[in-house]
Order: sequence, then structure tokens, then C-alpha cells
Amino acid sequence: MATTRTAHTVWEGNLLQGNGVVTFDSSGIGEQPVTWASRSQDANGRTSPEELIAGAHSSCFSMALSHALAGAGTPPTRLETKADVTFQPGEGITGIHLTVRGEVPGLDAEGFASAAEDAKKNCPVSQALTGTTITLTAELA
Repeated sequence: MATTRTAHTVWEGNLLQGNGVVTFDSSGIGEQPVTWASRSQDANGRTSPEELIAGAHSSCFSMALSHALAGAGTPPTRLETKADVTFQPGEGITGIHLTVRGEVPGLDAEGFASAAEDAKKNCPVSQALTGTTITLTAELA
């Protein structure tokens, strides 16, 4: 069964001096302010499209890796994934780096790295982001 999740943004003003609010409609987790400055300079308590992508990518990757590891008979005890999404004004998103550290009883570092590479390639968010370079660092705890 297909699912659809929804968020919306209300933006007021021009790009440089304006501001917006992103509302997470499906989950009801609330609203987050966004500005050009929070996207291109310091966050200052506001989010950005890149941070939202980082959250989506890190959670999707973790789910995909957990599923693959369990399917191979080595379910993880814990996975901690960080996604760094780099934005260059005037160019756009120039890369995403995933870093995963896992506790996986019965699996060696080579097997973990291989499973992580497969999850990077096959998680739905990675597939949606094929227009950018995605790199990975994977290590066992």
C-alpha cells in the first residue's frame, strides 16, 4: 500500500530578507522556521531544506541497513547514522556524506561495510537523490 506524507511551507518576503515556516502536516510534530541565512550561513535555531534532507536520508538509510542485516541473519543491536548534506549557494547541494556506526553481533567490519554500501545504494531516499554524490563511512562500534 502506498503512503503519502505531507509538509507545507509558508514563505513571506523576498529570498534574502524573507522568512518561512515549514509545517509537518502528516506527523503533527510542529513547525520549524526557515530563512535564507539559516540555509546559507549559520542555522541560528532554524532549519533548512538540507537539514530536512539529512533527517530523511539518515533515517531511511538506517531502516534499509537494519532490514538488510536482519535478513542476512545478523540483526543490529544499534545503528547510529549521521547525514551531512552540503549546500553551496549558487551551485546547490554538492554532496551527501553518510556516517554509520553499528553494533552488529556476529558480523565483521568487511561484512558491515558491504551491507552499508548496499543500503546506501538501495534506500529509497538515496535513490531519490541520485543527482548528487553520496559517500559513506561505515564502522562497527
